[in-house]
Amino acid sequence: MSQNQTWRINTMKQIKKLLIIVIITVFALGVTAQGYKLPAYEKFKLPNGLMVYLMEQHDVPLINVSAILPAGAIYDGDNMGLASLTATSLKNGTKNYPKDKLDEELDFIGASVNTYASKEYSGLSAKFASKDKQKVLSIIKDILLEPVFDSVEFNKEKQRLLVSLEQQKESPRSVIGSYFDKLLYGDHVYGNIIQGKISTVNPLTTNDLKKFYKENYRPDGSAISIVGDFSAKEMKAMLMSLFSGWKKGTKTESNLAGKTISKPTGNRVLLVNKDDAKETTFFIGAPGISRNNPDYISIEVINTLFGGRFTSMLNDELRVNTGLTYGARSSFNTLKNGGSFVISTFTAVNTTEPAIDKALEVLNKLHLNGIDETSLTSAKNYVKGQFPPSYETSGQLSNLLTQMFWYNFDESFINNFEKNVDGLDLNKTKEIIAKYFPKDKLQFVLVGKSSEIKKIAEKYGKVTEVQIKEESKKGF
Repeated sequence: MSQNQTWRINTMKQIKKLLIIVIITVFALGVTAQGYKLPAYEKFKLPNGLMVYLMEQHDVPLINVSAILPAGAIYDGDNMGLASLTATSLKNGTKNYPKDKLDEELDFIGASVNTYASKEYSGLSAKFASKDKQKVLSIIKDILLEPVFDSVEFNKEKQRLLVSLEQQKESPRSVIGSYFDKLLYGDHVYGNIIQGKISTVNPLTTNDLKKFYKENYRPDGSAISIVGDFSAKEMKAMLMSLFSGWKKGTKTESNLAGKTISKPTGNRVLLVNKDDAKETTFFIGAPGISRNNPDYISIEVINTLFGGRFTSMLNDELRVNTGLTYGARSSFNTLKNGGSFVISTFTAVNTTEPAIDKALEVLNKLHLNGIDETSLTSAKNYVKGQFPPSYETSGQLSNLLTQMFWYNFDESFINNFEKNVDGLDLNKTKEIIAKYFPKDKLQFVLVGKSSEIKKIAEKYGKVTEVQIKEESKKGF
């Protein structure tokens, strides 16, 4: 290759790089100047009560589907793990598609369909080429309306879950969240463990799944959103044909999650003993907020500064300045009728006390000193910068629409996001911190070697001890 050709190639590469930088800059300026707006969508309800969201996006020939149903772990009763097993078993065969055929059909066209259960709801997500919409939507209809709960496949699914539950006992970070929820929510259904416990999963049968499905998988109270490359008119007719025959539920609807959540009256400590632990994993928390809280965005901005990003107050103190841990964070975990605030980290057994004390010190400083203008500006810019990429893809948008349905918030959350972030001033941050960030009646969960940390645990509140290898009669 001649020097002239090399020069031309290098010049073209530099020009391309400059163009990319210009495009990114223009896009970023456009987003900053105009704010991100939720694309137009259509919403309607079928006669059976199923809410439908349609959003056309013709950039790529793909379609994403999200469905949400009132069939989460809060409806498990004494059979914790039932909602989760029911959801995963939906894909183990339907009236028209035995499991092998179902998997083969989806694999052949490169489509993905997943089912799952959360604490409050069960869901389905799917992604496929727009040319295959008739086939895949027909399969989705069969999965949601015509599951057979094959006993052979169910037993395989159940054994996989039991093995997973046993393995999780070796990983404190896999189980500490469930222990914390049970401590915080007590007998309220928000304390239910999504995957269940070995003692609750073992007795489950396909009859339990069928009963749970019949009672909870219904169109009324459910929603489906479809985002991607399609004609809304054509899609509406297709969905009417596929889902209009779905019968309404017969069980009287019960708002289990709406029942009063008892609030802690003082500090409590749950010590989960793991005899071979070399670390102490801990949560420090308190009641939080529901997802549709009007201060949700302001809380997110302040929590970003406190413990929501790598350069947060918590991580700076516990990781960077003291080296007590590899990382510390805080989060607000929101639900429809409640939620939790949690500080989470882990540390060596011999640094358990200084790590907990340091986390409490940072929380106390937040209340005493608040935040300054420079820090607030940094957090606001960070949150605004992270926001548009969270709602770019068809999959993200389809999930957003069903979340709007479930948690009862509308597009103003998206359309006014930047305005609401910018509107947060120092006086408002003081109010938010005082109202939503706890400073007393804290709930502690420590997973570690009891013989070495129990005396430390007693410093923070009344201690209840359980064994990670056993299933306590106390409900943990």
